[in-house]
Amino acid sequence: MSSGTNSPTTPSPAPAENRLNGLVLRSAVVAALGGLLFGFDTAVISGTTESLTRVFDLSGFGLGFTVATALIGTIIGALCAGYPSNKFGRKKVLLTIGVLYFISAIGSAVVSDWYLFMVFRFIGGIGVGAASVVAPIYTTEISPARNRGRLVGLVQFNVVLGILLAYVSNWVIAKFVGEEVAWRWMFGVEAAPALVFFLLVFTVPESPRWLYTQGHMDTSHGILARLTSSRSELETEFAELEKSARRDREQDSTKLFTGPHKKVILLAIAIAAFNQLSGINAILYYAPDIFRMAGASGDVALLQSIVVGLVNLLATMAALTVIDKFGRRRLMLVGSIGYLVSLGCISLVFLTRGEGGFGAGSALIVLLSLVVFIAAHAFGQGAVIWVFIAEIFPNKVRAQGQALGSFVHWFFAAVTSWTFPGIVASFGGGVAFLAFFIFMVLQLVWVLKVMPETKQVPLEEMADTLSLPKTELRK
Repeated sequence: MSSGTNSPTTPSPAPAENRLNGLVLRSAVVAALGGLLFGFDTAVISGTTESLTRVFDLSGFGLGFTVATALIGTIIGALCAGYPSNKFGRKKVLLTIGVLYFISAIGSAVVSDWYLFMVFRFIGGIGVGAASVVAPIYTTEISPARNRGRLVGLVQFNVVLGILLAYVSNWVIAKFVGEEVAWRWMFGVEAAPALVFFLLVFTVPESPRWLYTQGHMDTSHGILARLTSSRSELETEFAELEKSARRDREQDSTKLFTGPHKKVILLAIAIAAFNQLSGINAILYYAPDIFRMAGASGDVALLQSIVVGLVNLLATMAALTVIDKFGRRRLMLVGSIGYLVSLGCISLVFLTRGEGGFGAGSALIVLLSLVVFIAAHAFGQGAVIWVFIAEIFPNKVRAQGQALGSFVHWFFAAVTSWTFPGIVASFGGGVAFLAFFIFMVLQLVWVLKVMPETKQVPLEEMADTLSLPKTELRK
C-alpha cells in the first residue's frame, strides 16, 4: 500500500509531528468559511425587519414568522444532513451548502413576492443547518488530535465573525444605499462569499475517514499521508483507523440509536440543549430590545449590540488559543460560572427595578452583565459545543450524531427565540432571565458530574475514554 510522499527509509524528524500540516490548516479554513456564511446568513435579517414590514405589509406575527422561516429550514437542514454526508461524502455536501447559500442570497435579494422570499430564506436555512453538521465533522476527521479543538473551533469563530460582519455590512449598506433597496443589498451581498466558498471546496481533499468507511482504503491512505506530518504519524493514524473500522464491522455500528451509543447520544443532547437554554439566541436576536428595556435610546441600543458582537468575537479567539491546552471541560466550567454571575445580575436588576424604572447605573449593570454573558458563552459553550459533539461519536455514526446534536441545538434555539418576547411581555424580563439562570445551574452540575474530558484523544480511542460498553471498544 502506498505510503504517500514520505520516504520509507528516511523517517521525518520528531519535531515534524508537532507542526501543523499546511493542507490540514487550509482545509480547516475552507470548511470554517461555511461557518462564516452560517453566521452571516442567520444575522443579516436583523437589519432588514423594518423594510420587510413595509415592503410586504407584514403584521407583527407575519414579521415574526418571516424571520423564523430560515430557522425552520435550519432545523430541517441539521436533521437531514447526516444521510447525504454519509452516502455522498463530506466534500460533496459542503459544495451543496455553497450552492444553497448562493441561491438564497440572490433569491432573497431580487424577489418581490412574500411567499417566494420565505422560500429563499428557507433554502438558506437548510444550508445553515447542514453547515452546522458537516463543517465540524469534516474538520474533525482531517485534524490531528493535538490540534483538533482549535481547528474545529475555527468553525465557531467564523460563525461569530459572520454575525459581526452581518451587523457591519448592514450598517454600511444602510448608510450608503437608498432605503428602498438597501434591504435587498443586505441579503444579496452574501452571494460573493458563498461563491468563493463553493470554489474553494474544490481545492480540499475528501475526509480520509469517510473514504475508508466506503471501502476506498488506498485513497484514504494517500490522503492521510498528505494530511500527516511524518511517516510515524501516518502509520499510527492509519492503524487506528483500521482498528476502528474492524470494530464497526464486527459490531454493525452503523445505526445511531442502539444501546452502545446511548451514552454519547445523551451527552450530545445535553450540551446542545444547554447551549440554547442559556438564552444566547434570545439575547443575540433581541439585544437592542433588551437595551431599550434597560433605558437605552435607539441609536445607543444598536451601538451596544455591536459592542456585544465584538466581545463575542474576542472571547471566541481567546478560547481557541487554549481549548487544546485547558480542555473542553475546563472551558465549560469557566463559562458556566460566567453565565451564573451575569444572568444572576441581569435578572436581579429587572426583578428589582422593573422595565422602565432604570437609572443610568442600572442600565450600565445590564450592559456589563450582557458583555460578561457573551464572553462566558463564547469562551465556554460557543467554543466547545461543535468540537465536543463532532468528536464523541464513532466514525460510522459521526454524521448522524452531529445531525442529532445540531437538531437539538436548533430546536431549542427556535423555542427560546420564539418564547422570549412573550415571556417578557407577560411576566417581565426578570422572569425570563431567571429561567435562563436556573437552566445554567443545571448545566454547571452536568459539567461537574457528567461531562468527560476529550482533549487530544484520537478519534479511534474515544470509546475507551468515554467508557462505552465493552462490545463497542475492541474485539
